[in-house]
Amino acid sequence: MIVWTLFLASILVFLALDLGVFNKTPHIINSKEAGKWTGIFVTISFLFSGVIYWLYGNNYIANPDALKPVDASLKFITGYLIELSLSVDNIFVIAIIFSSFRIPQKYQHRVLFWGILGAIVFRGLMIYFGVLLIHKFSWMTYIFGIFLIFTAVKMLFNKEDDKFEPKKSFVYRALRKIIPVTSHIDGEHFFVKRRHLTAATPLFVALVVIEVMDVIFAIDSVPAILAITSDPFLVFSSNIFAILGLRSMYFFLAHMLNRFAHLEYSLIAILSFVGLKMLLHDYVKLPEWASLTFIAISLLVGILVSLKMSKDEVS
Repeated sequence: MIVWTLFLASILVFLALDLGVFNKTPHIINSKEAGKWTGIFVTISFLFSGVIYWLYGNNYIANPDALKPVDASLKFITGYLIELSLSVDNIFVIAIIFSSFRIPQKYQHRVLFWGILGAIVFRGLMIYFGVLLIHKFSWMTYIFGIFLIFTAVKMLFNKEDDKFEPKKSFVYRALRKIIPVTSHIDGEHFFVKRRHLTAATPLFVALVVIEVMDVIFAIDSVPAILAITSDPFLVFSSNIFAILGLRSMYFFLAHMLNRFAHLEYSLIAILSFVGLKMLLHDYVKLPEWASLTFIAISLLVGILVSLKMSKDEVS
């Protein structure tokens, strides 16, 4: 529990510094600043695989699957790449939500900050119950595998005009029935006083919608990483690093999301791969490097094809 406590404490300290020091004053985060932070988060995430190697090599943390240090490190990196790639769809939805509720750029970081706190809690609960189900009922592996393949097929045949409309969503309509909602933005406040009534501002509405959408996305991503490993610490830590880097990646990609429109096919390939891996786990045992290589190549091909296609469309 010492490692878990130190890990969670480190996250809380970083988040406190983030809001209290690095981003104390609301400001527009430009692509250069976002790119710098994205690079920092990705670098720290890969360096953490060395910490994983050290922890598992010295038996400083519970190792229920008896993983070798190298395998644990590779599983962490693979899980991190899966979570990072599946976050791309999340970024598209966040952009739509901010646009729909007309959230000024300088307040978007604050919304995402509190969104991350909620995501950490909800992801933690989903990971806990996911790991519990797989360890208690071995057939749950097949259920998760079928679900991931179903999701991949659904993404493949999803119509482009079936776009998410936040103001028509069940979440938004339900929230308006629970609490008064104002269209007025009062600085970085989530609530305002109106005629002796407390009303939610668009910032709070956007936060709630983003939080619910993250839970929906986690229904795909958590089973996906459970196909790689059911080790609680590896699943949770790789999820957290991907979530922490999501904000900076959003601001970095926000102005060029259309250039990565074809990356969705990479996500379909990754979901299909991990789904099949879960279904065939009793018959086919892939080495850790094979899973990591497939996921890395899928991402790289998707990025290169997207950039080339967008370049051809412009010219």
